[in-house]
Amino acid sequence: MNPDASDMTLDDHDPTSPPQAEQTAALRSDRLWQLDGWTARVIKNEDDDGWAVEMLQDGEAEPALVGPWTMGRDKKNPKPLDQAAFNTLVKTASEVLQRHRQQAHAMLHKRLTVFALDAQWDVRLDITPDEYEPYATLSAFDELGEEVAQVRVPSDFRLGVASATAWITGGFAHPAQASRGFEGWSE
Repeated sequence: MNPDASDMTLDDHDPTSPPQAEQTAALRSDRLWQLDGWTARVIKNEDDDGWAVEMLQDGEAEPALVGPWTMGRDKKNPKPLDQAAFNTLVKTASEVLQRHRQQAHAMLHKRLTVFALDAQWDVRLDITPDEYEPYATLSAFDELGEEVAQVRVPSDFRLGVASATAWITGGFAHPAQASRGFEGWSE
């Protein structure tokens, strides 16, 4: 007896059935797509009568991107999501997140080059954010890239050419040993 193919069901122990992860199909509807760790959702625009689309990365509470969405032909309902639009939204949202990460890194890690004591110095300020005791590490590197000095400074230390040069010419003094007029030290 040969069973009809429509009567067959996939068995968990059947070696021909795909693994559990592959069985979960991507969700694709006119207003909601979920695929490859991203969710695109068309929502009513709160600011006007139009529509917006939000892109959420799996595991995140806030959308990475919210933008206007095109009206459909009836000028009442939104245009349905499609593969090309979803791919573009994923690319744009990924770029936004990358820029946010770069900006956060730039806020916590500053670097400049100064000339002092007849040499070129690379001075770095690395901020360690902490809810209770944030601090920063000020480091100086010589022309060979070797670390010459490192001191802990307040997280609101302002790194600039003047403060870096004064620190180097002052013998890499610790903030407690710096003179009152030392620009850049906050007391």
